[in-house]
Amino acid sequence: MAAILSCSPLYTTSKSSSLFNKPNKSIHYNISVSHSNNVSVRRFRPICSSQEPDRFHFTDKQKVRLSGIKECVISVALAAGLITGVPTLGFPSNANAIAPVLPDLAVLISGPPIKDPGALLRYALPIDNKAIREVQKPLEDITESLKNSGVKAIDSVERNLKQASRALKQGKSMIIAGVAESKKDHAIELLAKLEVGMDELQKIAEDKKREAVAPKQKELLQYVGGMISAKYNKNPRISFGVGTTRLLKIAFFSFIPLSLTAAEIFMGHFLSVEEDMVDGFPYEVPEEYQNMPLLKGRATVDMKVKVKDNPNLEECVFRIVLDGYNAPVTAGNFIDLVERKFYDGMEIQRADGFVVQTGDPEGPAEGFIDPSTEKTRTIPLEIMVEGEKAPIYGETLEDIGLYKAQTKLPFNAFGTMAMAREEFENNSASSQVFWLLKESELTPSNANILDGRYAVFGYVTENEDFLADLKVGDVIESVQVVAGLDNLVNPSYKIAG
Repeated sequence: MAAILSCSPLYTTSKSSSLFNKPNKSIHYNISVSHSNNVSVRRFRPICSSQEPDRFHFTDKQKVRLSGIKECVISVALAAGLITGVPTLGFPSNANAIAPVLPDLAVLISGPPIKDPGALLRYALPIDNKAIREVQKPLEDITESLKNSGVKAIDSVERNLKQASRALKQGKSMIIAGVAESKKDHAIELLAKLEVGMDELQKIAEDKKREAVAPKQKELLQYVGGMISAKYNKNPRISFGVGTTRLLKIAFFSFIPLSLTAAEIFMGHFLSVEEDMVDGFPYEVPEEYQNMPLLKGRATVDMKVKVKDNPNLEECVFRIVLDGYNAPVTAGNFIDLVERKFYDGMEIQRADGFVVQTGDPEGPAEGFIDPSTEKTRTIPLEIMVEGEKAPIYGETLEDIGLYKAQTKLPFNAFGTMAMAREEFENNSASSQVFWLLKESELTPSNANILDGRYAVFGYVTENEDFLADLKVGDVIESVQVVAGLDNLVNPSYKIAG
C-alpha cells in the first residue's frame, strides 16, 4: 500500500492576508478574526511529521479568499483553544502539529457531518420523496452505529435495520408513486432486492458478524440511491511499486455485491430507486448561461495520474462523479474541457496537504482560452442551496445574507472537487480545479468555511485516499468520461476551431 502522510493543522498569527501560498500560479485562502481596529489573520498550513515545513511564498495570481460570517463562527470557536500557545512563523523544523481542538464542534453546530461521498451524492439528488428518505436515513446511520464498541454496535445496527424495514413496508406505495412512469418496473425490482438484502443483513446482525455489516449496508444503499462506495468496492486500477503488496486488488472482489452485473461494477454505479425518481432536468438554467456547455444530469470521469518519485505507488485512477443537477454550468464546463483533452499531460500544480490543485495552463493565461473567441472562457459562481429549486449565480451566500444556509454539495468529503477563482471576482473561474483533502473540525457540515463561496461540482468516489500521495509535478496522463456524456448539452469541443 502507498504510504499516506498524516497531516494535522498548525496555526500561526500574522498580518499577512494570504494563506496556502505556492510559487507562481495558485489558490489562496483567508481566515480572519477582527480585534477592534486591527485585523489578525490566522494562517493555516498543514505540517506533516515526516517532513520539514516549507517557507511561505507569496503571489497575486488566482487567489481564493475566505472571509466573513462563517469564518467568524469557526474563528471564535478556535479562539478559546488556540489563542494561547499559538506558534509563530519562526517555528523550529522539528515542530510537531498541535492536537485537534474542539472534537465536538461539528456535533455542536449541526450534528455529525456526512463525509461519505456516496451519501452526499444520494442526498443531493433532486427528489422530494419523504418515504424513500426515511428508508435511506437509518441505512446511512449504520455507519455511525458501527463506531460503537462491542455488542452495542450490533444492537444499534439492528435498531437501524428495523427502522428501515418498517419505513419500507409503510412507504412502499408512496415510493413507487414517486418514480417516473417509464421506470416503475425497474424500481419495483430494486425494492424487491432491497427487501431481500435487508433480511440478509438482519441475519448477519443476529449472527454477530460485525465485519460483514458494512459491505452489506453499502450494497443496500446502491438499491436506494446508487453510487458504489469506494471504501468497500475499490476499483483495482492502481499500480504499485515493485515489492509492494497487492492485497487491495484481491480485497476488491470480496466486497462486490453478487447481485451486480459486470457492467454495473465497471461503470461504478447503476440506476437506483432514487435516481429513477428523477424525471428530466428539474429547472431552467438562466438565459445568460444557456448557451454554455451544461451538464444536465450526472457524469462519471476517470482521472489517471502518473506518480513520480514514489517507490510505493506508480499510477492511480481516480473515479469522480460530477453533479450537473446541482452545478450544471460548472460541471458542464469541466466535462467540455475533458473532451478537449485540456487536462491530459498537465501536472499537479499544488499539493500542500489541504488541497490538490491543477488546471492552470502554461503561459500567461490563467484559464482556458476559447479558440473561437481567443479569450479566456470564464463561468459564474454557482451554488445550490438546500430548499432552493435552482442554483444561485454570481454571488456568495455571504453576499446575499444567507449565512446559515446549507449547500447541497458541501465540502465534507475527502476529495470534494471545486473550482478555483480570483480573489475578488466571483465569476472568474475557468479551468483551475482543486480537491479538498483536509478533514477536521474546521470543516463540519453546515458551518464549513468554504461552503457557499466556491462551486463544488463533484466528489472523488474511488481511490480518494491516494489523493494524499500526489505531489507537485505528478502528471495527469488522461481524464476520460466513462458515463453520462450524453447529459452534456452545448458541447463546444465539437465546434471546429
